[in-house]
Amino acid sequence: MNVRAAVIGARWVVATLAVIALPVLAGCSSFGAKAKPAWLDGASQDFPASQYLLGVGQAENREMATERAYAAVSRVFKAEISAQAKDWESYLVIENRGQASTERRLTLDNVTRVSTDKVLENVQILDTWYDRRKGQHYALAGMNRGQAEAAMMERIRELDGKIETEVAEARQSQDKLARVRNLKRAARNLVTREAYNADLRVIRTSGQGQPASYRVAELTTELEQFLATNLAVAVEITGDQTEPLQRALMEGLIRAGLSVTSRRPGTEPPSGGETGPVPDLLAKGLVRLWPIDISDPQFKYVRWCSDFVIQELATQRVVGAVSKGGKEGHLTTREATAKAIRVMQQEFSTDLAKAIAAYVYGDAELPAAASPPAGCPREDGGIPSH
Repeated sequence: MNVRAAVIGARWVVATLAVIALPVLAGCSSFGAKAKPAWLDGASQDFPASQYLLGVGQAENREMATERAYAAVSRVFKAEISAQAKDWESYLVIENRGQASTERRLTLDNVTRVSTDKVLENVQILDTWYDRRKGQHYALAGMNRGQAEAAMMERIRELDGKIETEVAEARQSQDKLARVRNLKRAARNLVTREAYNADLRVIRTSGQGQPASYRVAELTTELEQFLATNLAVAVEITGDQTEPLQRALMEGLIRAGLSVTSRRPGTEPPSGGETGPVPDLLAKGLVRLWPIDISDPQFKYVRWCSDFVIQELATQRVVGAVSKGGKEGHLTTREATAKAIRVMQQEFSTDLAKAIAAYVYGDAELPAAASPPAGCPREDGGIPSH
């Protein structure tokens, strides 16, 4: 009788355990796998949209799913920055004046990357899930809106302080280059600040940003107007093929946003009227071309060289120098010379003009002047044959 009672009792325990286990097993996809999370269907009590900005990634492996989740969050911010980019077009033109639209696109991409990289520091992987039936991994990336907003506001306040200081120093300075450089820095920082502000609009559920004290178009217009009326560059080239090379350099400087004058330094305007503002900087150079003898039965070669110094006329101080040279070949000496001139024109209108503009804007220093200049042989030393 005791044995029979024990058997009945054991059967009852097993049955009871089975009943208890059924709902537990029903809640799992298989063998203890986690159930499908609610965030895959677009809503989650654990990560509500009011508190989190979310992105979901899906792939055949977990690493790729994670990367795609981060990318999903990133795309939200990049889309907002692109929508605001029309307000920065004046700055993008100043940065890449006269160049293809792809150059302006690269500048905008750089601004976007700086901003997005900063905002993505606040993103983390909140959850993952593996769908055994489909063989797919899912990842949920997200940022806490409150924490991200605090970090973004700190960065915006820091930039606002820099911009205020730069604009004030620009407008108070009597030094022309100091004014140009501070306005350029202020415009650049304002573009970065507005990129962060676009991010802030995404982070805040209200979609509202933080108004700025200045507009990008206003600062870039102020910079352009000052350059047009107050700071001019004179170009003076001696040596060979001076006319086409001087024209190329002047065109390159104009594309860089600088005013170029035909008025000679230290001279009075002609009786016919003013031909340009009094120059502040002088780009003075020597260019030379000569045939060289190379044992080549098919081609003739011409070597070219140039030495330029850039001088502040008010102080007579040489602020830098640029030397360039090269060798070009063609079927005849005349054709080789023509090719060398084309190459020099390209060099002067791009590299040399950019170097001078970078100095004016404070983006880079010019190379120090060598004594004697390294590029061209001196007239009293003769022309080498190779």
